Amino acid sequence: MKATVLIVLTLFIFSPLKKAMAQTEKKHQPVVLNHIAVYVADLKIATDFYITVFGLEQIPEPFKDNRHTWFTLGQAGQLHLIQGAKTGLVYDKNGHLCFSVPSVDAFVKNLNTLKINFEDWPGKANTITTRVDGVKQIYFKDPDGHWLEINDAK
Repeated sequence: MKATVLIVLTLFIFSPLKKAMAQTEKKHQPVVLNHIAVYVADLKIATDFYITVFGLEQIPEPFKDNRHTWFTLGQAGQLHLIQGAKTGLVYDKNGHLCFSVPSVDAFVKNLNTLKINFEDWPGKANTITTRVDGVKQIYFKDPDGHWLEINDAK
């Protein structure tokens, strides 16, 4: 009986110590986005589009096979364009890349200058959606038909 009481008492005493030690252990680090790959039909057209519309900075790519363009997205990672896609594919708007900008209105002016059509989420041309959280957003397509969202989320 004394042994049982001693075991229970020992477990009771050391239980808080175990919890305290567990709290000081390093937590598992979350995964981090490395890159997004977009399959394109014409690498030059797609590269020029992403540079012109977004002002993305090209970075060296290791393959040097004229089938890849890599861009930095800062801390978010990289965007990789890869040549070889079939033309005429149709993409759903739900599958899109999203870029945040300081001003959707200023970005829209640039799209208008470049004669690039945009729409709101329901599909109304030249209209900006304002989400319930106050974020403005628009949608448009790249030369291959991939949907792109621009918003002013902070």
